[in-house]
Amino acid sequence: MKGFIDDANYSVGLLDEGTNLGNVIDNYVYEHTLTGRNAFFVGDLGKIVKKHSQWQSVVAQIKPFYTVKCNSTPAVLEILAALGTGFACSSKNEMALVQELGVSPENIIYTSPCKQVSQIKYAAKVGINIMTCDNEIELKKIARNHPNAKVLLHIATEDNIGGEDGNMKFGTTLKNCRHLLECAKELDVQIIGVKFHISSACKEYQVYVHALSDARCVFDMAGEFGFTMNMLDIGGGFTGTEIQLEEVNHVISPLLDVYFPEGSGIQIISEPGSYYVSSAFTLAVNIIAKKVVENDKLSSAVGKNGSDEPAFVYYMNDGVYGSFASKLSEDLNTIPEVHKKYKEDEPLFTSSLWGPSCDELDQIVESCLLPELDVGDWLIFDNMGADSFREPSAFNDFQRPAVYYMMSFSDWYEMQDAGITSDAMMRTFFFAPSCIQLSQEDSFPTEA
Repeated sequence: MKGFIDDANYSVGLLDEGTNLGNVIDNYVYEHTLTGRNAFFVGDLGKIVKKHSQWQSVVAQIKPFYTVKCNSTPAVLEILAALGTGFACSSKNEMALVQELGVSPENIIYTSPCKQVSQIKYAAKVGINIMTCDNEIELKKIARNHPNAKVLLHIATEDNIGGEDGNMKFGTTLKNCRHLLECAKELDVQIIGVKFHISSACKEYQVYVHALSDARCVFDMAGEFGFTMNMLDIGGGFTGTEIQLEEVNHVISPLLDVYFPEGSGIQIISEPGSYYVSSAFTLAVNIIAKKVVENDKLSSAVGKNGSDEPAFVYYMNDGVYGSFASKLSEDLNTIPEVHKKYKEDEPLFTSSLWGPSCDELDQIVESCLLPELDVGDWLIFDNMGADSFREPSAFNDFQRPAVYYMMSFSDWYEMQDAGITSDAMMRTFFFAPSCIQLSQEDSFPTEA
């Protein structure tokens, strides 16, 4: 069942109704406690299938192009390819990964806002023509190196014009689009549509109203220059909850009917990333060190008044230079759970969680309430499927976590019934009975 992000020879354990995610985590915690206490992921691929079904039921008119950089583990890509999604790739490596799965070039978009010439040439060589662009310099690079390029003009939206300090924002202004269309005409570059992106942090769905109105203006402008526009990309920003998806659809559906009606020949696409994978992966980490500190500073962060109680700082065997890399740019979207059983009335202490680097940036949780933990105890973080699988730092011979894939039989049958499995995928699955006894070489232990 173990795989790594660059190992296509992964396998997936099929679990019957007597086994659940908690059982899997319990048994791998036991196994890793015996063999080295390395951090590990458990990926429930059935949740990805459910997310796709949810997408199809709520926004069936929008084709998803999965953002590969969000999670490029082979099992995720193969499941999504079998489900029929497109793919939004930001690099040559991502394009190659997807093409190895037999995905046609028409279902791949090259989305990097800052493209290397060599990678533009690679896209041209393998027939990946659709790409995004938001400035004249990029447009000229595309013109010189990809004669068959089909460009989506990336326009800025109200939620990212003059956005938060320190964040790089992309997208051209509506005012500048006419200039880019003129340049494209002179350079003989084919403009086929518009892209915009609204962050998942944006709670004002009214932003979609302005973005779609601006997109319609660009379509009309492009028509004046003789461009045939046939694609609208509404970007990502989907959190993964059905409520958020329904709220966004409630806003955009009537606008799409007005601005880009069915039958107009315009394909509506999106670039969901964390929507598909965030909830599908759980990370287990081990406490490698602890120290007692004065609790005044930590207590204020969790709303506790200062007292004589100790506060604890814990160091884990994974951090921002590994699976928590996204913590450097955004807040952690998960709450740590203690794996070991403890009494309901056991006292809770102000605690801070850090990665293993001893770097001041390697803080995972500033302050939270936990029972007192010991070195060797385990913490569980759910919702860790997005932006957690990048190549780790070489600090202290850091070992990237193993990845164990699973799926319930009910989810497997749902895939079978929908006809979305391939012969290659069939070979990766094997049965794991409720007692969780596998082969001697790669097995769940039966008792913890």
